[in-house]
Amino acid sequence: MNYEEEQRNEIEALESIYSSEMTILATEPHHSFQLSLSSQDTRYDNENASCTVKFTYNAKYPDEAPDIEITDSENLSDKHLELLEEHMKEVANENLGMVVVFTIVSSVLEKLNEIVEMVVEERKMEKERAEKEVEEAERKKFEGTRVTVETFMSWKVKFEAEMAEIKRQKLKAVEEAGPKKLTGKELFMTDHAMDDSDVKFLEEGGEVVEVDESLFQDIDDLTLEESLDGDDAEFSSVIGQNNDEGDDD
Repeated sequence: MNYEEEQRNEIEALESIYSSEMTILATEPHHSFQLSLSSQDTRYDNENASCTVKFTYNAKYPDEAPDIEITDSENLSDKHLELLEEHMKEVANENLGMVVVFTIVSSVLEKLNEIVEMVVEERKMEKERAEKEVEEAERKKFEGTRVTVETFMSWKVKFEAEMAEIKRQKLKAVEEAGPKKLTGKELFMTDHAMDDSDVKFLEEGGEVVEVDESLFQDIDDLTLEESLDGDDAEFSSVIGQNNDEGDDD
């Protein structure tokens, strides 16, 4: 196989196909050139991924794979670049004995379109996930926390601990305040020595009053009618006296 002729023929074909994308870097000792490649999926006009791939022939190309290197890129992560380089080397080794640059370039263009599609889908999923999280947070504001046995027991333990602490603080405050000062009424109600104070006063120096209980024995026998009759008679006597005095005048 005439390697130089094979290489020269491929260079001419590539320049014809990729006239605006291809740049010759060197011709000696072997051809070296680069191709600027970009995704071409019209579904994603606002999304783009591109890279610049450098190819360098060797003395036995195409029986031996050319040297391949990505020298520049746009909108491609390190993971994407690593994937592309491995893919290009795999395609070159699968096609040993044949000129392979066109095949590699075509394959890279397909991979760039796949990467753009994947990135767009990832962004869409991330947006949907973020929106779902916001909706879930808003829903929980109105729904509140769902009560389970575990959450109830956790709340109960916390509540009892809080109530015990409040009680302890109240007892502590009472102890620090000291004995409570009683009001006059409370002193009177609690001092039983004052119960017999009036009796002691009379016994020690006051006048003892004796009550004749016989005066009240017949009080229950009185009736309302008798009482009223007595009052009427007395009232009539007073009226009669006043009339006599008027006649005398």
